[in-house]
Amino acid sequence: MKKILVVEDDKEINRLIRDYLSENQYDIISAENGLDAVRIIRNENSLSLVILDLMLPFQSGDMVLQKVREFSDVPIIIVSAKSMVQTRIDAIRMGADDYITKPFDLDELLVRIEAVLRRAGNKSDNSAYKTSLTYKKLALDRNSGTASVDGKALVLTGKEYAILELMLLNPTKLFSKSNLFESVWNEPYFKEDTTVKVHMSNIRNKLKKLDDSEEYIETVWGMGYKLAD
Repeated sequence: MKKILVVEDDKEINRLIRDYLSENQYDIISAENGLDAVRIIRNENSLSLVILDLMLPFQSGDMVLQKVREFSDVPIIIVSAKSMVQTRIDAIRMGADDYITKPFDLDELLVRIEAVLRRAGNKSDNSAYKTSLTYKKLALDRNSGTASVDGKALVLTGKEYAILELMLLNPTKLFSKSNLFESVWNEPYFKEDTTVKVHMSNIRNKLKKLDDSEEYIETVWGMGYKLAD
C-alpha cells in the first residue's frame, strides 16, 4: 500500500480525506500543523506522497514546502482555499507537483494522486526499461527516482524529474509545451497555461547551481524545448 501524509488543520476535512483514501487502499497518516508535517516527512522513508494545505498553524504550508524541498523530492499536492493564479504559480515554483482548489471533489483528488504516482507504477511493466539515463553530467537513477549532476545530488519535484526523464528518453526530440504537459500531467493542455514554463525555469536554475559550465535545455522560440547540443 502506498503511504500518504495528509496535512490539514481542519479536523473534518482531514478525516474526510483520510477515510476516503483509506477506502481506496492507501495507507494514510496525518498531521494538523506545519511543524509536525516537516518532522514526519523527514522521518518517514516509505512516504509516497503528501497532501498539503497552505494555511496551517505554527508553520505555513508555503514554509513546509520550501523546507521539505531542501531534503526531499517526495511528491506534494497542494489543497488550498487560495484560488488566485499567482498563488498556484508560486506553489509550483517552490516545488509543488499539483494544486487543487477548495472546495474539491474527492474523486478528483484521487485521480490527481493516481496521476502523480502512475509513473512509478509503470516502471515494472516495461520490459525494455533502462535503469539509468545520462546526458552530459546529468544522471537519472530510475530505480530510486533520484538525479545527480557530476555526482552531486539534484533535488527535483516529481514533475521536474518526469520532464527530464521524458527528454532523456527522447534526446533528439523537440517537445512543444503541449507535448510536455500532456505527457507528464496526463491532462489536456490550455494555451495560456504557464505550468511548463515555470517547471522548465526551476529545472534550469537547479542544474545551473550544480553545473554552470554546461547548457542542458534549449528553448526553441515559438516551438518548445529540446536537450541542448
